[in-house]
Amino acid sequence: MTDTATSSFPDGFTWGTATAAHQIEGGNWNNDWWQFEHTAGSGTKEPSGDACDSWHRWDEDIDLVARYHLDNYRFSLEWSRIEPEDGEWSTASLDHYARICDTLIERGIDPVVTFHHFTTPRWLADRGGWEHADTPARFAEFAEKAAAHLGADRMVRACTINEPNVVAFVGYLLGAFPPGASDLGRMRKVNDAFIRAHRLSVDAIRTAAPGVPVGLTLSMAEWQAVDGGEAMLEELRHDHEDVFLAATGGDDFIGVQTYSRTRVGPKGGLGGAEGVPLLPMGYEFWPQALETTIRYAAEKTGLPVYVTENGCGTDDDDQRIDYVHQALEGVLRCLADGIDVRGYTYWSLLDNFEWAFGYGPRFGLTSVDRTTFLRTPKLSAEWFGEVARTNALVDVPEPR
Repeated sequence: MTDTATSSFPDGFTWGTATAAHQIEGGNWNNDWWQFEHTAGSGTKEPSGDACDSWHRWDEDIDLVARYHLDNYRFSLEWSRIEPEDGEWSTASLDHYARICDTLIERGIDPVVTFHHFTTPRWLADRGGWEHADTPARFAEFAEKAAAHLGADRMVRACTINEPNVVAFVGYLLGAFPPGASDLGRMRKVNDAFIRAHRLSVDAIRTAAPGVPVGLTLSMAEWQAVDGGEAMLEELRHDHEDVFLAATGGDDFIGVQTYSRTRVGPKGGLGGAEGVPLLPMGYEFWPQALETTIRYAAEKTGLPVYVTENGCGTDDDDQRIDYVHQALEGVLRCLADGIDVRGYTYWSLLDNFEWAFGYGPRFGLTSVDRTTFLRTPKLSAEWFGEVARTNALVDVPEPR
């Protein structure tokens, strides 16, 4: 049982949930991911299709955020809608995202805007994507245009690029994201491009929307060396995390996004350990990873930390609640040690398109009917909403 008298979060601690455009909007045909989904041999389980139809039902999504007592909603802009062709800008699409921000503000919910969440316009991908020399500058141009349209009064925080390390690692080394490559040199080149894009877009957003806090969100894991794997661990973590953490100097915050741990032996990554449950995406149920990564990010960057993603992809909603409860216990321990953690964002608001895994993994606080798009809150949404409402870690409900 949790004693809420000793498990309260500090005043001003923020509670939110998150989505990404391609995973929920539907019909995002003009980006590299739609093209990849429809390419034979890509390994993508199924195409995104209509997703959650959130391009039309975004107001229903905002109703859910309000229903769950959350004070912020992190969502992404779809670059391929805003700049559908090279140098051709869609005012209608910019206005669409401005309406989302305005409605959130009217409901007392802070808009947290992500400028790039995995997808890149087809026209840019066709000319080399993140390997093209001027792509970082083109992204900064897009960021400045979008930030200027939204304005400083519509964004409470801006996230430049969501998990650039995942796009580089999975797309250019593992081959399971666009462009489906497996080349360490190309991955490192893309890492460098994303770092430059982040730095340029921080300046661009600050110029266009002065006063809005800007930061990077990074996929992180609890790295554990097994049987002499220390040297390999440091090599892998350097490419996956450290180069990006080192590039956040001058930012306003670091966004930590954590789901599990990574076990490393002398020859590379290892699978799960015996006795540790595996989740549908193949990684371990390891909620304690969040505490470890918060501490690591804070130490490496010296920046305030927002947990911008954390959650559990599972069909078992009781398991989801247990995961988040344990993860939040770790956040409380970080706070007790004086680490500047300012908020927690659950991934995701909706069961949605999980990239190469299709619609199998279910991270959502809300289930979505694949035919009618009916949204149905889960028990985890009620529980998490009570955590947010009370600003305290409340008891886990009895298993159903």
